[in-house]
Amino acid sequence: MPRAVVLLSGGLDSATLLALAKADGFEPYALSIDYGQRHRIELECAATLAKRAGAVHRVVSLDLRGIGGSALTSDAAVPKDRSADEMNAGIPITYVPARNTILLGIALGYAETLGAHDIFFGANNLDHAGYPDCRPEFFAAFATLANLATKASTQDGHRLRIHTPLLHWTKAEIIRTGHRLGVDISQTLSCYDPDASGRSCGRCDACQLRIQGFQAAGLPDPTLYLP
Repeated sequence: MPRAVVLLSGGLDSATLLALAKADGFEPYALSIDYGQRHRIELECAATLAKRAGAVHRVVSLDLRGIGGSALTSDAAVPKDRSADEMNAGIPITYVPARNTILLGIALGYAETLGAHDIFFGANNLDHAGYPDCRPEFFAAFATLANLATKASTQDGHRLRIHTPLLHWTKAEIIRTGHRLGVDISQTLSCYDPDASGRSCGRCDACQLRIQGFQAAGLPDPTLYLP
């Protein structure tokens, strides 16, 4: 089985992504990044999901709080109770400057050490239309960069591939696929502002999209929300 690095945040999308990589015949190496996110309890979810999937799991730490600029890496308030129009109006404060570029860069280095030529990333452009680093153009550009900047490509002749199978899926499609592939969705966390025990707020953008996704999928939502 060819090896693949799967970026695993511990959220619903990346959990489904991990299952898809396995279903596609890859040996997944799950990679989680502890970047100082306020919802870092998601890393515990990632560890549980990787163990359940039988995947090697590595956590790399870096502190993007030192850069700031996001509600996810600072004490700034996470937006709550926003309408769909508000969610799609401009780049939200939950955007983390350069995060996806940094995460993919780390995944690229890890892939080289493993001799892997495939990286799976669970970005979803429909849910995050305001995030510039969730656009198809970004991933195409990063793939070009990867094949210009690595020993694996320039010396060894291996083409590195960035897989983003969820990019144009609805949340309902992601949920249905995860359910079909046996993902334990109760062990995933989408919330940007959970409490210390891991209960989701039910009001941030990520929670609202998750709730709407389960409703559209016609499946029960196992998430523990704050009352």
